[in-house]
Amino acid sequence: MNRYWTLADRPVGAWPDARTFELRDGPIPQPGPGQALTRTIYVSLDPYQWGYRRRGVEKPGDVCHARTVSQVVESRIEGLEPGDFVFNTNGWAEYGLMGEGVPRPGYMVPRRLDPAVGPISYAVGVLGMLGLTAYAGMVLQGDPRPGETVVVSAASGGVGQIAGQLARLRGAQVVGIAGREEKVRYVTDELGFDACVSHLSPTFAQDLKAACPGGVDVYFENVGGPVFEAVLPLFNPGARMTICGLIAHYGDDGGDAGAKERARAEARGVAVQNLFVGDYVESHHEAMLAELGPAVAAGKVRYRQDVREGLEALPEAFAEMLKGGNFGKMLVRVSPDPTLQVAVN
Repeated sequence: MNRYWTLADRPVGAWPDARTFELRDGPIPQPGPGQALTRTIYVSLDPYQWGYRRRGVEKPGDVCHARTVSQVVESRIEGLEPGDFVFNTNGWAEYGLMGEGVPRPGYMVPRRLDPAVGPISYAVGVLGMLGLTAYAGMVLQGDPRPGETVVVSAASGGVGQIAGQLARLRGAQVVGIAGREEKVRYVTDELGFDACVSHLSPTFAQDLKAACPGGVDVYFENVGGPVFEAVLPLFNPGARMTICGLIAHYGDDGGDAGAKERARAEARGVAVQNLFVGDYVESHHEAMLAELGPAVAAGKVRYRQDVREGLEALPEAFAEMLKGGNFGKMLVRVSPDPTLQVAVN
C-alpha cells in the first residue's frame, strides 16, 4: 500500500495544526506507457506550500504537494532504469508516478540525479530549486557589487544561507538576520557573513542599523513584517530589493503584503523585484549549477540541512518550519537513502 498525506479540509487558521492534514493509504500506482513508479526518499518542506493550501490551489483529498528526491522502482521511460535517483514531485507520499500525463508545476521538470555530483538531498536544496532561487534573487536581481552592503533575512534558512554566500563571493559586505543565538552564530562563524543580528532582540532595529553603518544597498526579503520595517529606513539611493518570500504574512487573511512592501520601498527610490524561480529554470539553471556545484564541492559555499525522519513527521515538521523552528533547509526522509548506506559501508 501507498501511504500519503492530504488536506483534511481547506485551511481556515493562520497556521497548520493537527486538524489540517489526514494520513491515508491506497494502492501503489502502476506506471503506464512513458511513466515510472518511484519511491520517495526526501520530501522538501518550503514556505510556499502553505500559500498553495490557503489559496485553494491544493484541494482537500489531493496528495500534499512537495518537491522530492526519489528512487525508480519500475520504469517505462526510455533511459530511466530501476535504481536510478530522480528529482520529482511525489509530494507527501511514499510512492508516486512521474512521466507522461503526471500533473506537476510546469517549472519543476523531473530529472535523473547523479550521486557522484553531491548528496542526492541537495537536488531539493543548494543544487536544485533553492540554489536557483538564491542565484536568481541575489545574483541576477540583486546584483551585489564589491563594497556594497547586502542584508539577507532568514539568513540561516534554506535560501538565505545560499543567497548571502553568493553575495559574499562577489565582494559585498553581508549582514544576516536570524532568530535564536545559535542561528546567529552559525551565520557568522560557519557561513562567513560579516555580521548577523537577531530579530528576537528587543533592540533589533538599532542592532541592524549599527551593523549597516553605510546603509543597505541590496535586501533579500524572506520574512516581511517587523524585519522589513527595520530595513526600510536604511536603504541607500539606488538600492535593490528582491521579494523572495514573506513568511511573516503567510498566516494573514486578505491583503497583499508584498504589494504594500513594494510600494513603500519604491517610495524611497528602491528598485523592487518579485522573485518567481520558474522564470529562471530554462535560462539559468545550468549557470547556477556551474557556479554552485564547484563552490559547494570546494567548501566555498556551505549548506546546512535539518532532516527529520518518517512520513508521520511531515505535518509537525511543516508547522515547525513555518514558525522558524528549523535550523537550515527542512527535509523529511520518508524512506532509506541508499547512497548514505553505501557511504557508511
